[in-house]
Amino acid sequence: MSTAILTGQPVPGSSIEADLRSLGFDVRIASGTEEAGTLLAEVPAGQRVAVVDVRFVGHEHALRLGLTDPRFPLAAIPGAVTAQPAARQALTLAMARATAREDTTATTEAAATTEAATGDAGGTASGGTPTPAGTTLTGTLFDRIVAALSADGSDPHRPDLGSLVATVPDDPQARNEARQAVAAVDDEAVRLKSAVKARDGFFTTYCISPYSRYIARWCARRGLTPNQVTTASLLTALIAAACAATGTRPGFVAAGVLLLASFVLDCTDGQLARYSLQYSTLGAWLDATFDRAKEYAYYAGLALGAARGGDDVWALALGAMVLQTCRHVVDFSFNEANADSTAADTSPTAALSGKLDSVGWTVWARRMIVLPIGERWAMIAVLTALTTPRITFYALLIGCAFAATYTTAGRVLRSLTRKARRTDRAARALADLADSGPLAERLAGVLKPTARRLPGFTAPAVALLGGGAVVATAALTGFGGPWPVLAALLYVLTSALAVARPLKGPLDWLVPPFLRAAEYGTVLALAAGAGVNGALPAAYGLVAAVAYHHYDTVYRIRGDAGAPPPWLVRAIGGHDGRTLAVVVLAALLTASQFAVALTVLAVAVALLVLLESIRFWVAAHRGGAPAVHDEGEPA
Repeated sequence: MSTAILTGQPVPGSSIEADLRSLGFDVRIASGTEEAGTLLAEVPAGQRVAVVDVRFVGHEHALRLGLTDPRFPLAAIPGAVTAQPAARQALTLAMARATAREDTTATTEAAATTEAATGDAGGTASGGTPTPAGTTLTGTLFDRIVAALSADGSDPHRPDLGSLVATVPDDPQARNEARQAVAAVDDEAVRLKSAVKARDGFFTTYCISPYSRYIARWCARRGLTPNQVTTASLLTALIAAACAATGTRPGFVAAGVLLLASFVLDCTDGQLARYSLQYSTLGAWLDATFDRAKEYAYYAGLALGAARGGDDVWALALGAMVLQTCRHVVDFSFNEANADSTAADTSPTAALSGKLDSVGWTVWARRMIVLPIGERWAMIAVLTALTTPRITFYALLIGCAFAATYTTAGRVLRSLTRKARRTDRAARALADLADSGPLAERLAGVLKPTARRLPGFTAPAVALLGGGAVVATAALTGFGGPWPVLAALLYVLTSALAVARPLKGPLDWLVPPFLRAAEYGTVLALAAGAGVNGALPAAYGLVAAVAYHHYDTVYRIRGDAGAPPPWLVRAIGGHDGRTLAVVVLAALLTASQFAVALTVLAVAVALLVLLESIRFWVAAHRGGAPAVHDEGEPA
């Protein structure tokens, strides 16, 4: 429930009251600022409240953007300011201060008018310019409220209205001009256009969004929520995976069509959220995690379908998941490392990027090169329908490897040439993304004095060295034996050294992706080396469960909720504990027993991380956590 307080004397022909009611506000009318303050105090503490000038003229969507967006505790547009319950006190204090200033200004103006009439003040304001009748030197009440909020450190969000009109006319002529300006702009067209993500891939922009925005509007008019559309997208993708698992050509064709349909719905849920401003913490989490669940479930469906035809591509499916997840960890780590930096990116790489962006076609070419989700899913869908799962995975691996090389190389060059200091918050985020377990943490404490004396590039160098050693040993020495165990012990030592001091070096953001690649690669190498049925599918399940944990960590950090609780990280061992456990199991068990052990480990990890993740996000949603909506990079 929301309440809007209209202040001032009613204006003939005004639609502001009707517009507010259509947006779900319970409208109360105050004849002046004093009564507005009284009505504000009477509104229940758990409600959103808005204070609106009765003279407001503008588009209904301007009001919607300014007064109903759940992401911001305070927001303002010309003639209107709103506060969610958490910011209610700030608005009340600011309004009291603004009202006091209004009274002081009125007294001052009255005195100035009297002096002017008796000839004592000369009839001028400062600078010798006559003060126009009916104006003040301090702006409108709403200007003063916003100024008071900003002065208190509670600067309200001011949405970019673009061509939408939002104004408070002072006289009939200005009101008439404002109404003409409103009539000249189709706010529904603006609303539909703004529902589309500002920065997206070529395929999404030109092949999906031109019609998916209308699906979003259709959903909004029927009361559907973004979470319902997100769920529908997941179910469609799971059905597509099931069709691919049949291993038949009709099944593959149906899978490709349904995967594209799932992607249309995936675009629609975000557009519906922007169209109707239905943002939520739970929705952001569902949208992010369901994208990964859909894609990786589809890989598994392709692998099952290939197996029905006598072709074992589980290693390719697992490789594609590992590569794609590591790509995302590179993105997340780089962004977190630079999120708080105040230094401008003046590196030659950034300058070249800016020049390329000034040429229209290069913008789209560069967005397509990184193989964002639209291009990636379109390629997978078409190849599924027309070729075989093996060819589909080969193309996916080649495309993702090229994209990963392109983006990582560019970010490395930027980091080496950019003079920026990492903040403590960024270093903490990178340490959380590293996902160190009890073994690495305790060793890091012991190695901290040594780490302080080492060069700044030590962290990524030793992470790469230890990770590469354990993966290479697991892949080249055959299944079982003591050598992978020794390499895993070295890996625990090097990963502890990598995080022994704060990750503030220019390339320290590479530590989390190196650790991810080491853990996932070791599981892949050992499962492939086991050479028994069930080992690779079990490894696929284990990596999927661990990857979910790592994605969950990312979205908690993005939502300012911190990392998962320490007990969970300890319970699932951290990357170092899991890697060591897997190589020890391979050394002690037969190949068939190893496959069973991987299955048990996958189920245990999945249950722990899923139950804790669901508990956390549902509790955050019910507790009124700030809504999160990340436009971010194309996934």
